[in-house]
Amino acid sequence: MQTRRPLIAGNWKMFKTGAEAERTALELVELIGPAPGPEVMLAPPFTALSAVNEAIAGSPVTLGAQNMHWESRGAFTGEISPDMLHAAGCRYVLIGHSERRQLFAETDETVNRKIKAALTTGLAPVFCVGETESQRRADQTFPVLDKQVADGLQGLDSGVLNRLVIAYEPVWAIGTGLAATADQAQEVHRYLRKWITDNLGTALADQIRILYGGSVKPANVAELMAQPDIDGALVGGASLEAQSFAQLVAYR
Repeated sequence: MQTRRPLIAGNWKMFKTGAEAERTALELVELIGPAPGPEVMLAPPFTALSAVNEAIAGSPVTLGAQNMHWESRGAFTGEISPDMLHAAGCRYVLIGHSERRQLFAETDETVNRKIKAALTTGLAPVFCVGETESQRRADQTFPVLDKQVADGLQGLDSGVLNRLVIAYEPVWAIGTGLAATADQAQEVHRYLRKWITDNLGTALADQIRILYGGSVKPANVAELMAQPDIDGALVGGASLEAQSFAQLVAYR
């Protein structure tokens, strides 16, 4: 089995001006040093991409974006294209985050179009999936994930998915303080890896990184990361302060 390098990703959501983001990124770079074990990614707001890109230059931290449109250009007021993100220094882009799905009518179809556009442009999509609390209570977690993954990856084969990252983020655990237990998270991650094995092949399943997102904190990250199918974390609130995020990166 191929060894997967963990990825610890910080999603800053709609927090931090350019100056605030730059200060936090500079502090983080100093705290984690030149050779952290996991790969580290920051996804600041669009207005802070340039400042953070400069702050992390020459460091092991990579840049990501929180969303994008699937078209490379056009009359789409308020949107940003994959080409723009690539030119701004982004390596990663979050696609299908639950807040985008719930608050901005993102669908599995638009997620699929965005994943295809990201891959075409050379970006690595961080493809977010997860069930709501009511779906979990109704024992619908796996059917919900089946549909999200199948629809999100429709028309794509293993040959073009080598840069794909999947992030399992149970909606009921995002920003609520209610993290999934390590066993709950591992059960879902194992299921997702088996889905990839069955539908896209063992080679990709061994390679692809599956992150856990949902109230990840310094207090629970080590237990989560000890699970065999959890390859990293997509972190919200705990990534906003350099000290707490550096603790997450140093989970070992």
